[in-house]
Amino acid sequence: MNKGVKSILVIVGIVLLGYGIYTMIIPETQISIGDLDLVEAQDNTNAYITIGLGLVALLIGFVGGKKV
Repeated sequence: MNKGVKSILVIVGIVLLGYGIYTMIIPETQISIGDLDLVEAQDNTNAYITIGLGLVALLIGFVGGKKV
């Protein structure tokens, strides 16, 4: 695999991991005080998918193209 492609995959993997962790940590809950109290649970499905794609990109970037 080309060295430039590996570098791009590693960078994309790091960005995806960072974004996935960020979206998992930052809460999406909403609480309104007043007549209506609304509490919405956080959905982490997209965060898990983003982290998984980041890990796959990192693995392909580091391991891809090596001959055993």
